[in-house]
Amino acid sequence: MRAAAAEKLRQRADYTHKHNVKTGRHGWLRLTPAYSVKVVDEIISKAGRPLRIFDPFCGTATTALSAAYHGHEAVTTDINPFLVWLSSAKLNFYGAATIGATRRACLDALELVRTSGVKPCARPALHNIERWWSVESLDFLTKLRPAIQAVTEPQSPEQTLLSIAFCRTLIATSNAAFNHQSMSFKDSEQISLALDIDATQIFSDDTHFVLNGAAENPGGNASVVLGDARNVAAAVHGKFDLVVTSPPYANRMSYIRELRPYMYWLGFLESGRDAGELDWAAIGGTWGVATSRLKDWKPSPKSFASPLLNDALECIARNENKNGRLLANYVEKYFDDMWQHFRSLTAVLAKNAELHYIVGNSTFYGTLLQVEEIYAAMLKQLGFADVECRAMRKRNSKKELFEFDVFARWP
Repeated sequence: MRAAAAEKLRQRADYTHKHNVKTGRHGWLRLTPAYSVKVVDEIISKAGRPLRIFDPFCGTATTALSAAYHGHEAVTTDINPFLVWLSSAKLNFYGAATIGATRRACLDALELVRTSGVKPCARPALHNIERWWSVESLDFLTKLRPAIQAVTEPQSPEQTLLSIAFCRTLIATSNAAFNHQSMSFKDSEQISLALDIDATQIFSDDTHFVLNGAAENPGGNASVVLGDARNVAAAVHGKFDLVVTSPPYANRMSYIRELRPYMYWLGFLESGRDAGELDWAAIGGTWGVATSRLKDWKPSPKSFASPLLNDALECIARNENKNGRLLANYVEKYFDDMWQHFRSLTAVLAKNAELHYIVGNSTFYGTLLQVEEIYAAMLKQLGFADVECRAMRKRNSKKELFEFDVFARWP
């Protein structure tokens, strides 16, 4: 029985690693649905001279990493402090001495766990945490977290790298699945760390994976800044020649919700209220308090309007659509936020700067929301030239859903 349980856990861990983690130089930890690394590399590699590249929606630093590897200067921003921390770690350079010290620290931390040489930390206040992890898994994780802190200096590269490995182990030992657009739970049967299931090996493997990625990090000029994409000029300075980004899609997906396990365990969130407040501050998410606030939300006085958007809002808000008014408010707020972003972006663009916005369209109650066309209309109204929506690939089985590269040039 224990052997079967062990094999089940290993299969789940392998599945998680294969489907949730991008390997290679952009890898380490895939936390959110990501646009294609290949697409970004193709755009950036076409540059015939050194550029200053900007990504206002950092995510896990795909654009910044690609820019650094191609010898460009890159700046990226995000409103989520956890993503700023993770992306900064992925952009840092790690020498052989740091890699070696982290390997030794991994062994030291696991020895503390094995010998109960560290006081377990408190379980994070993640709602219904027992659904996420079994008692045995929680026992291991609450010992591993303080063990990592005990064998490394605060905010040191070694502690950062082991913390990223810890994030991988969180999911490998959990009952959660991230192999599709949104997080779910795999089944009603929880994983249990039986006596012959080597949880320490999972963390060792994760550390090995992270350090392999860290050893390939670029030495280029790339930085991450905490900032709101609706007010770009307040976060970054100077002019940019190229913008390559994938903003949140208009699909109500809450990236804060998807990042909960990592953010709670690492101390970026302490309560559901914190999560809801951050979701409200971000673009595109509706979860917790952010959803309730949508009911009374009103657009800004200088909001963007177009027949295409107005027609879609009217169709979504029809009385026969359950929660139609709420979802119409969500869509309107999404584009109001993006309009503020595009308006603020013009202040940091160099002459002839190029924009590439990788975004997908969406449907609400059978109404096709042509996000790419609304982006294009916004850019044209702001004076951008050569605006074009380039279809890239289908998003899923629905024939009308595609991803687009919305291209424009600042005159």
